[in-house]
Amino acid sequence: MLYSFNWRRSESRNMARGNVEQDRSEAALEVRQVELGSPEYRATVELRNQILRVPLGLELTPADLASDPSSYHLACFCKGDIVGCLLLFPRSDTEVAMRGVAVASNSQGQGVGRAMVEYSEQFALRHGFSLMTLDAREMAVPFYERLGYVKYGERFEKVTVPHWKMSKRLSSEHGA
Repeated sequence: MLYSFNWRRSESRNMARGNVEQDRSEAALEVRQVELGSPEYRATVELRNQILRVPLGLELTPADLASDPSSYHLACFCKGDIVGCLLLFPRSDTEVAMRGVAVASNSQGQGVGRAMVEYSEQFALRHGFSLMTLDAREMAVPFYERLGYVKYGERFEKVTVPHWKMSKRLSSEHGA
């Protein structure tokens, strides 16, 4: 089943400023689930590789993709193009891990990441999860903290980059 929603870039920022005219001119983002093996899925794998591995001199390996069949794959589209993606990997009946969050270079800083995270939280709630966990790259920690995620544990290295474990209790009462 495909879930989707439309989210305008800078919607909350522009509304807070009373700048509705600018909001209308910006492209709507659509976040939805994509099917494993579909052309959209293959495009998300390429995006994950280009954004998360190639800059480190690495490539996604079959081991990196091993959990893909048991994950939910979400993609963010703008004007029909995939501009972001993430995976949700169930760890238990109540916990889901956000993984492989990637935003196209030319779409970074434009609300794509926020739209995907907010959508993924609602998606997780609809599927019965109440706890979202993730391994955040150190440079992304402030982004996740602004969205209500909390660091825990010690800093660690993953794919040659410093990371922190983070989590958030999801609640439909507070919009996740």
